[in-house]
Amino acid sequence: MSKLPEIKADSIKRRKNKIKTFWLHLTIMIEINGGGIYMSREKSELLCISGKFEVAGEPENVVPHGNGHINDTYLLTCRVAPEKTCRYILQRMNHEVFRDPKGLMENITGVTTFLQKEIAERGGDPDREALGVIMLKDGASYSEEEDGTFWRMYRFVEGADSYDAVEKPEDFYESAVAFGNFQKLLAKYPAKSLHETIPNFHNTVDRLEKFKKAVEADTMKRAAEVADEIRFVLDREDDCHVLCDMLVSGEIPLRVTHNDTKLNNILLDHKTGKGICVIDLDTVMPGSALYDYGDSIRFGANTGAEDEKDLSKISCDLELFALYTKGFIEGCGGSLTQKEIKMLPMGAKMMTLECGMRFLTDYLEGDHYFKIHRPKHNLDRCRTQFCMVKDMEDKWEKMQEIVEKYL
Repeated sequence: MSKLPEIKADSIKRRKNKIKTFWLHLTIMIEINGGGIYMSREKSELLCISGKFEVAGEPENVVPHGNGHINDTYLLTCRVAPEKTCRYILQRMNHEVFRDPKGLMENITGVTTFLQKEIAERGGDPDREALGVIMLKDGASYSEEEDGTFWRMYRFVEGADSYDAVEKPEDFYESAVAFGNFQKLLAKYPAKSLHETIPNFHNTVDRLEKFKKAVEADTMKRAAEVADEIRFVLDREDDCHVLCDMLVSGEIPLRVTHNDTKLNNILLDHKTGKGICVIDLDTVMPGSALYDYGDSIRFGANTGAEDEKDLSKISCDLELFALYTKGFIEGCGGSLTQKEIKMLPMGAKMMTLECGMRFLTDYLEGDHYFKIHRPKHNLDRCRTQFCMVKDMEDKWEKMQEIVEKYL
């Protein structure tokens, strides 16, 4: 592997600071309609649920695990022998967010089974390099309890962790390689067979139509004060059709997309620091590889927070853009088409524009969707995204030059 480009220390410092906006990023990526974290559960109840799955040994202990905001996650320890234990991840699926647990688990079991087969055929370790769904003793992929909750279980990947913030440039690079490799491994998966767990999530044309309706309705009488922002979107109406039209025409292929490509959805090996496993597959759906790449750039290469009021702090860091582009294309290992590679900058621009458009739509409709913490919070968020878009446009030739190296 060639040497990674040097990244200025202040770029990494900005990345660390952006962890403060982690919850915001997660709510962008998942359609949040409700749900809390860590419902009150007795240990005995959790062990009883665990006992319904095909685990090795006897369930012995279970404790909360991780910092996820959507599902309730626990680490289960089972006693296999006097001196040996085996660990698993037990998770309550948030069915208020994901309303089709059956379709959701069909997606996950299909994708993970395919990944394990591909990894094994390539000489890898499927037990560490792909999530492993633990089935119930009756053969089902999840349990529906009497209280209406839904539970699933994964094999715990030992010797690896996920991290919320980029500590060094290699972390950002490794996440790019891992998500690129995810694309490569699933290149032959029948994407059309996947359920849309969030319908029209990255259908920018549909997002645009909803935005126009919000402007026309103007239920909160806010349109006049955001005339510049409205014009910003309408001036880029043609752009909103580009990726969607290319998918429809077949100019770019329909692929399996992760749709939540942030660092903490990669497990990094303790010894090597390499990204070994992509996790959190709830939002796996059919789409374009440009969606996953673009949203990583939107969030990861932004020099400021997503709700930064001082727009002078917002720009697209070309060093981080180049670093992620290098890693993603290397990870894809030749599975991307020339057209997809050429369109990578457009993927970054469109995911950023779409996100800003969603913030502005919510502001026009009364802030009923994204949680706000101050007046005009969604408007501030919208403006940071549009500022990022404008900066990308100003740097468009340089972004294309970076990508051209891989054509």
